[in-house]
Amino acid sequence: MPPKRSNKLHCSLCYSDKIDGYHRDQRRHYLQCGVCGLVFVPERYHLSAEAEKTVYDSHQNSPLDDSYRRFLTRLSVPLLERLTPQSKGLDFGSGPGPTLSVMLEDFGHRVALYDLYYAEDPAVLEDQYDFITCTEVIEHIARPRLVLEKLWALLKPGGYLALMTKQVTDEASFSRWHYKNDLTHISFFSRQTFAYLGSIWSVEPLFIGADVIIFRRPTAAPE
Repeated sequence: MPPKRSNKLHCSLCYSDKIDGYHRDQRRHYLQCGVCGLVFVPERYHLSAEAEKTVYDSHQNSPLDDSYRRFLTRLSVPLLERLTPQSKGLDFGSGPGPTLSVMLEDFGHRVALYDLYYAEDPAVLEDQYDFITCTEVIEHIARPRLVLEKLWALLKPGGYLALMTKQVTDEASFSRWHYKNDLTHISFFSRQTFAYLGSIWSVEPLFIGADVIIFRRPTAAPE
């Protein structure tokens, strides 16, 4: 359960108060949870919704962009290998130029869209899905536990949650990491963090390449 309101810092994923400084630069401080390993930016550095949307509006992603489609194949190919024909999915955080959904629909799957700024349709968050995709999204989320638990609950038994995000390795690399320089990036995951998620869901994360992670919801509740 989320902690009750207090002045003490808590991790936004596991709610632990075992928080240490991780890194700081000229613009922000970064903290790390000692339990799940999440690296996160304190709320005082978060952009306003208006400023955040301005950044997203500048993105040029489009289904007509071949290089963007190739980038998304890092997730689409391993996911397609696992889906049964005509599966029903949700692309969460579809952005201003939905592309992954188009790629999956080309293979006969049905894909609903949800995006806080570009496709805000609460009704799609009340349905059930064979798969949910979330590409380059979770690093933007201030309260990832609430969002990921919601997505997990929307999966049918045996369904797939397919995530794409770049992962933290160590502080020395983090200090040089271009990924942290995007001010809309506020939650940074690692293998340790995904292993923590797997432990609370009683599943093992599947790591594909450097930035794709797939979880499969159990077909039956664990004993």
